[in-house]
Amino acid sequence: MIRPMILINNENQTKPSLNLALEEYALLNLDLSQEHLLFYINEPAVIIGKHQNTHEEINHDYIQQNHIQVIRRVSGGGTVYHDHGNLNFSFLTQVKGKAFNDYRTFTQPIIQALVALDIPAELTGRNDIIVKDRKISGNAQYRRAERMFCHGTLLFNTDLNNVVAALNVKPDKIQSKGIKSIRSRVANISEFLIQPMTVAEFKQHLINTIFIDKPKKIHHFSDLDWQAIEKLAKEKYENWDWNYGKSPEFNFQNRSRFNIGEIDIRFNVKNSRVAAVKIYGDFFAQEDISGLETLLLNLPYEPNAFSEALATVNLHNYFGFLTVAEFLTLCFPNN
Repeated sequence: MIRPMILINNENQTKPSLNLALEEYALLNLDLSQEHLLFYINEPAVIIGKHQNTHEEINHDYIQQNHIQVIRRVSGGGTVYHDHGNLNFSFLTQVKGKAFNDYRTFTQPIIQALVALDIPAELTGRNDIIVKDRKISGNAQYRRAERMFCHGTLLFNTDLNNVVAALNVKPDKIQSKGIKSIRSRVANISEFLIQPMTVAEFKQHLINTIFIDKPKKIHHFSDLDWQAIEKLAKEKYENWDWNYGKSPEFNFQNRSRFNIGEIDIRFNVKNSRVAAVKIYGDFFAQEDISGLETLLLNLPYEPNAFSEALATVNLHNYFGFLTVAEFLTLCFPNN
């Protein structure tokens, strides 16, 4: 059944922070007595679920080397990877009956459009769309008062090597209260197409199928709307405290043997800042190790902050001939 709805025009924006801000702004400000549908494509980014520990979900080193953005969204669920080969959709509506946690109602139009391409897609589990036991779409929902959206990814021709590498973490060092992602066997929709098409053509096919050839109404944001969206993007979705600082509290422990002896370091991290730190080992120190512990206290738990702080001290006074790079690998083993 085709539901009447309004298509939101995002002006082909591909900046992840802007598209997530646009989605939130639309949820809070549009008249949702009639359902709205938003499509958007993002530049390479890792999108973290609201309740997740960012540090557990990403490969920091790979992400920095490849200029991949890391942004937390307002909805729950697991971490996903976006790039120009991934099409995102979002149904925005009023909360009616049992709409929240009802993924079938919102994913059915997408599934019907895929089936029209002879792709045997189906909803499985709670919130995944699969084709031949391989995941092509993950979905999540967010509710604010009597408004909600159900949004999801559509892996069309995403670089799956980047998906694996960007999310290739070593969680055994971290004990966290965050919700960890469950990795699934994924596939691109393009693998199942009988006739090849571009992601733009695929998006148009979805629009044509859902709206029966063309949408009756298209919503364009005003200049004032865009100013508000850009402000939200900058203040929230480009803010370190939102993307990292909202991570749940966690404990970190790592030990390694270097030429100067063994070092065992332990952190308690709250709001992505070092709340407590203890360093143990059989190394020989000229200065009391408590001085280094004090230096690390309250720092943001991220390599650049540690590197800047360590540049102000002579690490040799604490460990002998240990380099800053070696110490950083101890503190950030995923890098």
